[in-house]
Amino acid sequence: MTTPPRSHGTPLDEESAKRRALQIAAAADPFRLRVFSLMASDPEGFHDVPTIAAQLSATEGDVESALTMLIEADLVDSDDGQLESFSLTPDAWVRFARLLSPSGSPEADETDTPNIFAGEQLPPVVGRIIDQLADRTRLYFSRETVARVVEESYRLLEQRARIKRHLPSLTSRFAADRLDALAGAQGLRRSGVPEVLFVCVRNAGRSQIAAAVLRHIAGDGVHVRTAGSAPGTSVHSTVIDVLDEIGVPLAAEFPKPLTDEVVRASDVIVTMGCGDACPVYPGRRYMDWALDDPADMMIDELRVLRDDIVERVTTLARELKV
Repeated sequence: MTTPPRSHGTPLDEESAKRRALQIAAAADPFRLRVFSLMASDPEGFHDVPTIAAQLSATEGDVESALTMLIEADLVDSDDGQLESFSLTPDAWVRFARLLSPSGSPEADETDTPNIFAGEQLPPVVGRIIDQLADRTRLYFSRETVARVVEESYRLLEQRARIKRHLPSLTSRFAADRLDALAGAQGLRRSGVPEVLFVCVRNAGRSQIAAAVLRHIAGDGVHVRTAGSAPGTSVHSTVIDVLDEIGVPLAAEFPKPLTDEVVRASDVIVTMGCGDACPVYPGRRYMDWALDDPADMMIDELRVLRDDIVERVTTLARELKV
């Protein structure tokens, strides 16, 4: 079996290394690990000492001791400041929770998802994209897997494209990102930074603003993706304008459908008005931002929305320590 290459990242500084070592030591004890895993498996649950003790068939004293150590390691917070209700810290979500939560919903193997467009005629350029991505990802995936992802990506984008001239280049980018996410979801690649997914309905306004702002302020300290539950055909031109006003580039982003692997690859999923479209997996941190759709907003209204998103994203970046 071919061994995937090691992921490249920024070396830890002395202070970060000390904090990571303390976190690893705190999670190294089997009982503390069970307490942590219990909290990670039910992120919306009410975590107090009696409840945890009952679920683990342990004494309250043992649970209190475990929580104290996890709090000192900055893996757990006391929600009320009175040591009565507890939750995982944002840093714990990113570094450990997705790895340690039980797999209540087994994550699909890369070959489990059928190609829903199998047998349909595709243009020759799709074959060239498959060849390129199969070569680029040969350490992770078979050519058959790459072909399935590329062909499905082409059809998903084609369904909504008004102008098909750029379909090949968009397909290449979309499929490459999906394969990267699939490698991360299956543990074949570790980016070493938080993986954040912003999801709205059209992927043409709110999610694009949030992603652009987070990329701008965090740089390489975070990996950002976006998707839409019913993606549009292009990013709203006014969104590009209001981002330009504050010096935040949108680059060549485009609306993309929400796919399973990008959810599974994420540490933090932020939804904006897309209801229950996003599948739920244990060990991820889910947030819902109640934000109006900017599709029909006047420019002044859109600026208010932009500033609201900037404030929310800045807070999230601070929580993720990026």
